[in-house]
Amino acid sequence: MTDSPHHERTLVLLRHAKAEQPTSDRPDVERPLATRGRADAAAAGAWLARHGLLPDVVLCSAAVRTRQTWHAVQLGITGSPPESGPAGPAPAVSYEPDAYEAHPEDLLHLIRQVQPTTATVLLIAHNPGISLLSELLDPVRADPEGLRTGGLVVHRTAAPWAELGRGTAGIATRHTARG
Repeated sequence: MTDSPHHERTLVLLRHAKAEQPTSDRPDVERPLATRGRADAAAAGAWLARHGLLPDVVLCSAAVRTRQTWHAVQLGITGSPPESGPAGPAPAVSYEPDAYEAHPEDLLHLIRQVQPTTATVLLIAHNPGISLLSELLDPVRADPEGLRTGGLVVHRTAAPWAELGRGTAGIATRHTARG
């Protein structure tokens, strides 16, 4: 694939699915998904597959709930019954400790490191950073309430990944997955 100024790139931002409530005996980074969260994440994967938004690269916070979100999304993409979505080639997955409790600029830094020929990136992270990143990329169309758990927002850009910044990736669509 050649990298031209008119090559459209797709960035899918996903806030992790519903997690269990915090407890005093477990660090926040180790909170797992709730049962509803697993179903919602699989529904997010099925939605991505139905809309042809199969990632080439997945950047995922290293927290337990984001990793579990990715695993359930992957099941939804590959067509676990009853969805039967197209699997496509396996994406390159990177679990990023710096995406936990990240500011939007930190998340943007991770995206800017993606290979220029990559067409679709899925970033799975946490609020408020993920919602603020969406707002940074498209200040006009961003949802002022931010992303809910299991919320997806699809940004499109002709800019190279390394040049993403304020207002450079418009929102194409959004969806809140519920399984």
